[in-house]
Amino acid sequence: MNKYAAFLRAINVAGHAKIKMNVLEQVFIEAGCKNVRTYIQSGNVLFETPEKDAESSIQEIQSKLCELLGTEATVMYRTLHEIEDIMRTAPFKDIEPGTDAKLYVSFLSRKPRQTTEIPLLSPKEALEVVKVKNLEVFIVSRKKKNGFYGFPNNFIEKEFRVPATTRNWTTVTKIAKLLSD
Repeated sequence: MNKYAAFLRAINVAGHAKIKMNVLEQVFIEAGCKNVRTYIQSGNVLFETPEKDAESSIQEIQSKLCELLGTEATVMYRTLHEIEDIMRTAPFKDIEPGTDAKLYVSFLSRKPRQTTEIPLLSPKEALEVVKVKNLEVFIVSRKKKNGFYGFPNNFIEKEFRVPATTRNWTTVTKIAKLLSD
């Protein structure tokens, strides 16, 4: 069995595409996935599927999500191996603990057509892309002048010109632990 994390884009955000997690779990179960569980309300699903059935399971998940949402769902799937690789990358090792920075990972839906020079900055949103590896973008968000932190998803989609979904580093770390257990 292969272990996967599915990161759904734009669900349960500001009242958009509201889905209860037990309903989301059922979609994956009905698609033939095993050991399905969700993590927090932002569309993170952990599941297992036999290697030979992975592609058909993913196609079935997409079909069922489309029925549920009434529109095409954007989901970024990552294997346990890919999640472990993200953790080994240690993209934030140079950020001092306790700094007033929030750390994020944006999962890209596909490889961008163009390369982007790093560091990539958004002064207005106080965002800095510190690393890009495979289909992941690692971002540091600092306090803006208004005292709030910038959220990087729109910036990443604009700069990389591909759909993305973003999770904070704490969530990604927890998902890695849950998948490896």
